[in-house]
Amino acid sequence: MPHRNFARAVHGSGLFQRGLTQVLSIATLGTPGDAQELDDLHPDEQKRYLHHYNFPPYSVGETKPMRSPGRREIGHGALAERAIIPILPDKDKFPYVIRVVSEVLSSNGSTSMGSVCGSTLALMDAGVPITKPVSGAAMGLIKEGDEVRILTDIQGIEDFLGDMDFKVAGTDSGITALQMDMKINGLPIAVIADAIRQAKPARMHILEKMLTTIDKPRPELSPYAPRLLTIRIDPDMIGMVIGPGGKTIKGITEQTGAKVDIEDDGTITISAVEGEKAKQARSIIEGMTRKLSTGDVYVGRVTRIIPIGAFVEFLPGKEGMIHISQLADYRVGKVEDEVAVGDEVIVKVREIDGRGRINLTRLGIHPDEAAAAREAAAAG
Repeated sequence: MPHRNFARAVHGSGLFQRGLTQVLSIATLGTPGDAQELDDLHPDEQKRYLHHYNFPPYSVGETKPMRSPGRREIGHGALAERAIIPILPDKDKFPYVIRVVSEVLSSNGSTSMGSVCGSTLALMDAGVPITKPVSGAAMGLIKEGDEVRILTDIQGIEDFLGDMDFKVAGTDSGITALQMDMKINGLPIAVIADAIRQAKPARMHILEKMLTTIDKPRPELSPYAPRLLTIRIDPDMIGMVIGPGGKTIKGITEQTGAKVDIEDDGTITISAVEGEKAKQARSIIEGMTRKLSTGDVYVGRVTRIIPIGAFVEFLPGKEGMIHISQLADYRVGKVEDEVAVGDEVIVKVREIDGRGRINLTRLGIHPDEAAAAREAAAAG
């Protein structure tokens, strides 16, 4: 089942029509957590491109109940999916999970190839940086005795009465998917080769018409698509970011409104419809996972006060304590005499103990260090 995030908005669409066949394809971009988990013999554990094909009865002028997809619909969706996968960008360059739904509005043959063409248009409209556009054509065949005739871009009647339905999808550089149905016992390989060669001019003609509408992916994603930021942390720090029972990561989500997905290799993908929320979550995680060194100087803010000192958040999600003896270069009677909750203070990392606790100081900070810390804080 698709993740509920896919239902939020449509991020790209394409309407492809050839004769009486008309297919509407809609593309939606999701986060890495929306990938479909595979629990079968497939070598991959997740699926990041999902293509769903629907063939409602009204598309062929029939009236009957609308039920879940059957074997035919699942097979056509798998063919269109196979045709598109080779031209999708690598996950490292485009970490989105992509779902395309092709709705057949009217059918007179080759709706699977119409889905391929409509999906290409929808992906480019969504701003997915596909490597090349894909088109497809359905080839047919009539055999009488030893005489064979190959038909190009067949309609429904030619599929029904003919002896072969041969789907060919690909780019101008090569074929990305093939599928064949036969009603005869077999065909010579030379006939198959002829059908593939004959399909290329048809595919290129269809592709040319498609590219007059949109010839390349849009430079910007839909404003309704989530914005993704990817960072990599030390895998040993994953537990710290997640927190006990997921408390820390849930807190980041509640505070910023961004969604955080973590992979086993330390790759963290942060997503939010508003880019600033994603940046805020990234800043928190970077602060939590930054490796500190004794002597580092930061601008922090006092978060709470106890009798023996003050706690200061000096990086997003990272807090240390200034002992009362380190608040000033003279004896301090009460912590509240020097600082209050909410005060901005310049602090230096004095010590990181064996339990990871961070001890801070306000002493021994050179004016140049303080100025550099303020400059770094202002830069974000």
